Amino acid sequence: MGLFNRKKNGEDGEGKKEKGSWRRPANTAFKQQRLKAWQPILTPRTVLPTLFIIGILFAPIGVLLIWGSGLVTEIDIDYTDCELLNAQNGTDLTFSDVPSNKFTYKLAASHSKAPFNPPQYAFVNRTGAADVNVDSTQQCVVQFDVPIDIKPPVLLYYKLTNFYQNHRRYVKSLDQNQLHGDAVSADKLRNGDCKPLGAIGDKAVYPCGLIANSMFNDTFTSLTLTSDSSTTYTWSEKGIAWPGEAKKYASKPQYDISQITPPPNWALRFPDGYTEQNLPDLSADEHFQNWMRTAGLPTFTKLWGRNDGSTLTKGRYQLTVNMNFPVRPYKGTKGIVISTVSWMGGKNPFLGWAYVAASGLLVLLGILGTIRHLIKPRKLGDMSLLSFNR
Repeated sequence: MGLFNRKKNGEDGEGKKEKGSWRRPANTAFKQQRLKAWQPILTPRTVLPTLFIIGILFAPIGVLLIWGSGLVTEIDIDYTDCELLNAQNGTDLTFSDVPSNKFTYKLAASHSKAPFNPPQYAFVNRTGAADVNVDSTQQCVVQFDVPIDIKPPVLLYYKLTNFYQNHRRYVKSLDQNQLHGDAVSADKLRNGDCKPLGAIGDKAVYPCGLIANSMFNDTFTSLTLTSDSSTTYTWSEKGIAWPGEAKKYASKPQYDISQITPPPNWALRFPDGYTEQNLPDLSADEHFQNWMRTAGLPTFTKLWGRNDGSTLTKGRYQLTVNMNFPVRPYKGTKGIVISTVSWMGGKNPFLGWAYVAASGLLVLLGILGTIRHLIKPRKLGDMSLLSFNR
């Protein structure tokens, strides 16, 4: 019967293909890996000179980087424990020494031995006073020596430790469309990346997210010379953000005022919410722009102010910190860093010493390899036998 007399596939002898042939690469030099290649043969004659050359090149690079870092002066003072001092009312302050492990002076190499007295601080608490702004009720008054004249630009940073801005959920916690000025609805923000700080009730949080809500809000006054209170050193809060950062933010959102509310942690800044008069201009708020540019490590500094025109003369200065940013709940610390810059950036001698150490290691390996080769040379084989095309 025809049903049982059907031929099996391939029995007719027509076009029988070899099994798996359809997956075979084309017979070309590229696909069959027959292209010409060069593989270096590591011999003492090639390796030892390479070690010496790289080692000799690394040495001056390292010395240059160390010299550039040595041009920078940096004063670092941690004021976290200031709030643990006995509270005072702001008149006739009694100062306490800052513990020696809470401050560092890294002066320029040419003035590294300049003497200085340890910094001191006092805690002022005027909570409940009628004539005091709510964001300056608790203050830390810091006095410190500037042991040498510091030429501009002089930069003021704040420093935080154990603050993980690089956490995955934290980094994502913002809405770029809202920051650009779009009126993103409260429902969309509530279920978007800004969750759980996208909306409060039926109002959208502006700006939404964990990053904006946790913005650093300690503020700093100008420096005042303790021996002459009329001599001050002021900070400019402009020009502290990266160029182009302002383009990421709108000067005014498309929301109606009744549709938005400040982040919860901005209550000191906006105790009565937003009005037409106090709506923040994010494109001009460079402190906000710096904070939104999240740090990659848990210990970081961010620029708060700068002075590009005046020399910070030698003397003892006083700085008042309005303390609003809590760090003890997450076991962190906060401080100030007054620094200059050089052609290579801030104070960072590690890179230079790393180059010097690498240079020394490479030269040492070169010397040991040369001695080994001279004392007991290794017989080389016939390199012609390494060819696979014979």
